[in-house]
Amino acid sequence: MHESLYPQFSVLLVDDEPAWLRSLSLTLERSGGINNILQCQDSRQVMAMLAKNQVGLILLDLTMPHLSGEELLPLILEEHPDLTVIIVSGLNQIEKAVQCMKLGAYNYIIKTSEEGHLVKGVQHAIQYLELERENREMRHRLLSGELERPEVFSDIITQNSAMHSIFQYLEAVAGTGQPVLITGDSGVGKELFARAIHELSGRPGPLVSVNVAGLDDNIFADTLFGHLRGAFTGADKARKGMIEEAAQGTLFLDEIGDLSLTSQVKLLRLLQEGEYLPLGADRPKRARIRILLATHQNLQQKQSEGTFRKDLYYRLCAHLVEIPSLRERQEDLPLLLEHFLELAAQELGKKKPSYPKELPILLSTYSFPGNIRELRAMIFNAVSLHKSKLLSMDSFRRVIEPSGSQKQQESGSINFDNNPFSSAHSLPSLQQAAEMLVTEAMQRSQGNQTIASRILGISQPALSKRLKQNRS
Repeated sequence: MHESLYPQFSVLLVDDEPAWLRSLSLTLERSGGINNILQCQDSRQVMAMLAKNQVGLILLDLTMPHLSGEELLPLILEEHPDLTVIIVSGLNQIEKAVQCMKLGAYNYIIKTSEEGHLVKGVQHAIQYLELERENREMRHRLLSGELERPEVFSDIITQNSAMHSIFQYLEAVAGTGQPVLITGDSGVGKELFARAIHELSGRPGPLVSVNVAGLDDNIFADTLFGHLRGAFTGADKARKGMIEEAAQGTLFLDEIGDLSLTSQVKLLRLLQEGEYLPLGADRPKRARIRILLATHQNLQQKQSEGTFRKDLYYRLCAHLVEIPSLRERQEDLPLLLEHFLELAAQELGKKKPSYPKELPILLSTYSFPGNIRELRAMIFNAVSLHKSKLLSMDSFRRVIEPSGSQKQQESGSINFDNNPFSSAHSLPSLQQAAEMLVTEAMQRSQGNQTIASRILGISQPALSKRLKQNRS
């Protein structure tokens, strides 16, 4: 398995001291996970190397024979204005370094700086470049309206415009090493989006998924980080953690809203430093993975309540994707119905049944608190019971049609705390309110009186009588 390169663009180190080049390369890789590195010992070769390679960041020494860094900087920026240059200087060259900043350098680093300061300076420059490239990519995709790799999203059945915008966003950010937080109600298919991001990233390693709900601090650490032999009672042999299992690939952590504050600290260190400590170890390991996270919980509310760390919350919000619920994308119901009917027929060894034209209308009147997962289960249940040519609507009705107001409240279709008349200056009469309810029910049922009468909780003859009264 070949090692994935980070960042996607090359980092060019320019210095006439070969020992410094080797030392800096090892430091950036060991402490920062930065391994897409080119070295140049002769400053006269820099422009040729830039012409041949996809360089995004240059670390440029000031004092070199032939062409000094101060002389080379304007040449680089004139030919490649999109490149980012960090000046590397000695203690006695601060004034020159500041002058280079005025000419367009991004930052300067003193050679004698401690290792951590140097690595963080380079990491910040890489993150800045990645964000710039993502913004350009998103502008391009939003203007073109096209997907470059639509096949990656083939498992996500939709014709919803908001979903299409999410696909465009994911294509723009998938290639970076930054974490992505996927939010949305339970059952919307967050793992499908994680798979799409992993495939778009082009990482050679696997996608490893871990549901962290219900894991206490010790099990969370052992699951992710692994342990050494003898780390605790019963640890008879060493065990790899999921981070190591996902090496060169993607680690998907589902339900992170359930993590304790102690586990959140461990996750924050992993995200910030890219390092982790297996249980029983005294030296940290570097995590060579991309991390995706998901939750159905409101993390902003949890952090305001003090149950989710603010620093972790803001670290996760760099790339945030909120998946719409099924009730927000009702135009997808016919597509999903066809898809799951075909899937159910294949898995159950039956011929795909046709269905009454009223079925999509009936489905559109339901709020689907369980989202896609619930719709799939409903369709599989109906197909398993299916015997005749036309699919029966009975199993759908048992779930969808309320047995009273309690059922409606449980499904989220009625919320009496949100009285639609509470903000009105004047109230409609009972007759007017009834007419509005009947009109709305007929619109939702697309003119089907049987379905509309069930929405209203009255008989079909009673609805027919009211419709006649409204016309007169």
